Amino acid sequence: MARNTVAEQLVRTLVAAGVTRIYGVVGDSLNPVVDAVHGTDGIEWVHVRNEEAAAFAASAQAQIDGGLAVCAGSCGPGNTHLVQGLYDAQRSGAPVLALASHIPSRQIGTGYFQETHPERLFADVTEFRELVSHPDQMPRLARIAIQHALGTPGVAVLVLPGDVAARKAVGGPDTTPAVPVRATAWPAQDDVRELAKRINAAEKVALFCGAGARGAHDEVMTLAGRVNAPVGHTLRGKEWIQYDNPYDVGMVGLLGYGACYEALHGADLVLMVGCDFPYDDFLPKENVVQIDRDPRRLGRRVPLVLGVHGDAAATLRSVLPLIGDKSDTRFLHDMLRRHERALTRVVEAYTGDIADHTPIHPEYVARVLDEVAPDDAVFTVDTGMNNVWAARYLTPNGRRRVIGSFTHGTMANALPQAVGAAFAAPHGKVVSLSGDGGLSMLLGELITVHQHRLPVATVVFDNSSLGMVRLEMMVDGIPAHQTDHPPVDYAAIARAIGMRSLRVTRPDEVRDALHEAVTADEAVLVDVVTDPNALSIPSRITADQVAGFALSAGRTVLQGGVGSMIDLARSNLRNIPRP
Repeated sequence: MARNTVAEQLVRTLVAAGVTRIYGVVGDSLNPVVDAVHGTDGIEWVHVRNEEAAAFAASAQAQIDGGLAVCAGSCGPGNTHLVQGLYDAQRSGAPVLALASHIPSRQIGTGYFQETHPERLFADVTEFRELVSHPDQMPRLARIAIQHALGTPGVAVLVLPGDVAARKAVGGPDTTPAVPVRATAWPAQDDVRELAKRINAAEKVALFCGAGARGAHDEVMTLAGRVNAPVGHTLRGKEWIQYDNPYDVGMVGLLGYGACYEALHGADLVLMVGCDFPYDDFLPKENVVQIDRDPRRLGRRVPLVLGVHGDAAATLRSVLPLIGDKSDTRFLHDMLRRHERALTRVVEAYTGDIADHTPIHPEYVARVLDEVAPDDAVFTVDTGMNNVWAARYLTPNGRRRVIGSFTHGTMANALPQAVGAAFAAPHGKVVSLSGDGGLSMLLGELITVHQHRLPVATVVFDNSSLGMVRLEMMVDGIPAHQTDHPPVDYAAIARAIGMRSLRVTRPDEVRDALHEAVTADEAVLVDVVTDPNALSIPSRITADQVAGFALSAGRTVLQGGVGSMIDLARSNLRNIPRP
């Protein structure tokens, strides 16, 4: 029976804002909120095993359905566990509200059991983090937090002591409709004219597109066709730009491939469209124009000749009538030829002649997964080498989604993100590309998947190694150390949980196993034993990187590890770009 507590008032306010679930781990200071969810129609509590996973799941849900998602953590450790996933949500621009419960209000400041200071703890994650210290503040603070999360979009934190949550509410819920960001940011006309002037004056134009180019695919292609511009993209921009793109030259950066680097540095003018690429070493330092709806991002990576505040699609739509056709196709065609050669040498390096190769090439697994997965699949991708395989082998088509910790770069994100994605897209297929390192870090979330009967396909790239760290050490001239661990049968662990699972050790088993996983109407884990020596070669290799790799190889040999270096050389022989 409803008691009209502050917690019930909060929950009904959330329901009015369109919230249908809260991800979290129950705990004493959260009990009033959990009880309110239990007694309120239209909302459910999604029990996870770690509050970090709750924040990841909420972030993924928000990225899929575009609405507000909510997670919760109990006082003290519950709050600190939230931080990792909330960092990722904030940096991904996902509208997430975190409910951080607190110790009894009269004990705040006394060094009480499990006391933290949430307003300080979450200071770097959000601009809005407020303590509800009296029932009169609810539901107004809840409404402000909801709108802040939607309006940034990003993270808002509402701190709620358990005793305050249990008190009698003053009034009813706030039923004001939540307002997400929908308005278009149109550029200033002076900026449009200046942008057109610079594009028309340049002989060689290149476009570099990020996640901010979402919704601007047609405008990007129209501009590229008019000025014969090669089009590159970031990893987050891949799903919005790469498909149906006859001007594609791939990605730049440590995960990159193709001719994107050459295109950006060979152009007279580079347009960064909705792009906040952080690795400025790969970017040109002159003749760059940046278009972004967030003016705070303009010029923070490289010096600009022009910064344009506006949505990508709106800005390009405004400038296109002022752009003349360019007839010279030499730059574009040269970049496309270079891109094709790079793909032939690098991207396809491991996907041929694999029938008898064990351990299995991870690239082959990624390519087959790309072929058998549905056209509307949602892929969640662990940080590390799985980012490389996703970047190079998952094919976007305008309907698929690819979500990862691409800006925060934390491990263990893929499986909990798959939980949120599965709730947000209940009729689609969610596929988690999990590294064994990431999976083992939040292994308990397999129980979450099984408990909630989520039809997630978890594909484990099981190389018994932290592959990206291994590569980073070698590039720095350091022999790989403490990156490897004994083999683990993750399929057996999944079976023990009650989940359907398969273990794959031979290449001829890969396709059938992956097809079974992505077509099942239940959770399936596929544990694929892959080659730990399959290392990614970046699209551009510096002399320092080559020297570091050679030094590491030499030191490994001197320290008695010659066998591993022979295996490494054999695994990567075809992966070295030829001059």
